[in-house]
Amino acid sequence: MEFKDTYNTIEFSPSAVLFKEKNSKFFGYAFPIQSEDQVKPIIDILRKEHPTAGHYCYAYQIGADTISYRANDDGEPSNSAGMPIYGQIQSFSVTNILIVVVRIFGGVKLGVGGLISAYKTTAQMILQTCKIVEKTIDIHFIISFDYINMNKVMRVIKEKKLAIVTQEMEINENSGLPIGKIEIKTRKKNAEIIFDIFNSIFEINIKKC
Repeated sequence: MEFKDTYNTIEFSPSAVLFKEKNSKFFGYAFPIQSEDQVKPIIDILRKEHPTAGHYCYAYQIGADTISYRANDDGEPSNSAGMPIYGQIQSFSVTNILIVVVRIFGGVKLGVGGLISAYKTTAQMILQTCKIVEKTIDIHFIISFDYINMNKVMRVIKEKKLAIVTQEMEINENSGLPIGKIEIKTRKKNAEIIFDIFNSIFEINIKKC
């Protein structure tokens, strides 16, 4: 079985789309997100942009290894808005994404079937405008070492083409000598090998972030 350590997401928020059905307007938005904490501030902004709207329905999915998601009908009949939106997130196989569909009522009731179709269509329309990109699932490590071992560490980093996230120096309180700390990241499929390489080098410590 092939080891998969990539996922698809959107690179940036595209311009909103508009779908109309029986005088109701459905505005579709897509946002790349990393955590649930980002959802409410985005909804609050859209409420200010569309003060006359009656519903701000959304769905999001976060994570690659472990998935978390939510679908919100925001007052529409149960499962007539949030789940059709989430279904399109699944259909496009994307994660770390929030889709919001804002509805301005046009005076004609659509019925549950009509709502499901409208929210699904709007979500599909906005996803079709998104630039979908593939990203790697990365594992982060902290490497600690006496400064004299800096060359050993940097040689492995260069040979294995590892990305440095942060790099700092501090003084060992006992010896008064400088200690290096480097945070690196590597693709998940390579993580065990990278850990073993650094772990086998004398006087160098490595731990997962």
